[in-house]
Amino acid sequence: METPKYRRIVLKLSGEALAGEKGFGIDHDILKAISLEVKEIRDRGVQVAIVVGGGNIWRGVTGSARGMDRATADYMGMLATVINALAMQDALEKQGVDTRVQTAIEMRQVAEPYIRRRAIRHLEKGRVVILAGGTGNPFFSTDTTAALRAAEIEAEVILMAKNVDGVYDSDPRTNPAAQKYKELEYLDVLNKGLGVMDSTAASLCMDNKIPLVVFGIRERGNILKAVMGDQIGTVVGRDNSE
Repeated sequence: METPKYRRIVLKLSGEALAGEKGFGIDHDILKAISLEVKEIRDRGVQVAIVVGGGNIWRGVTGSARGMDRATADYMGMLATVINALAMQDALEKQGVDTRVQTAIEMRQVAEPYIRRRAIRHLEKGRVVILAGGTGNPFFSTDTTAALRAAEIEAEVILMAKNVDGVYDSDPRTNPAAQKYKELEYLDVLNKGLGVMDSTAASLCMDNKIPLVVFGIRERGNILKAVMGDQIGTVVGRDNSE
């Protein structure tokens, strides 16, 4: 069996990716498909931490734009990520994958509090760790959470699963002539204002030299391809594993 390129990864799943075509809520077929792919890479010895978004349930930015207090709206978004994390845990455990949910906002009845050393120990034991609750602070996105947690647990790469199959120079859903990038530097993302991740997350990844692979979640098998190092989607940042 071919050896995976990466030993420890952070898989960033947006809430929109979990919603599928419906655009809201949780698509259980997509949830099952993702859990099967995560099981496959875990069975190949890859240590997997998953950071989930909550945009399929609630978006703090949207609530803030409609006059809600920004901090309150963001805390609601963090709670939405916990719902998605528990759904992801259930789907993985139905496939026989041992998991732990850790949250940045303490809620011991449903999940462990996020503790860096404990998360690393779970990964070393072959458990999939699902990280919810964002950073635990308002005004930060789950992209920033993925960058921060990747740096903390010394992940080799962030795999960002989206509904779009890479990074484009404009929105491919509205511009048929949009061009896809194969490779980018984080400075390009920041200078060109590309909608890959917010500037705080991009800066964190750049400072800690963590590469990012952006790919489409709808095509089955893409998570495995990304872990194996196949050329899919867009690679952002210099890959230090080569």
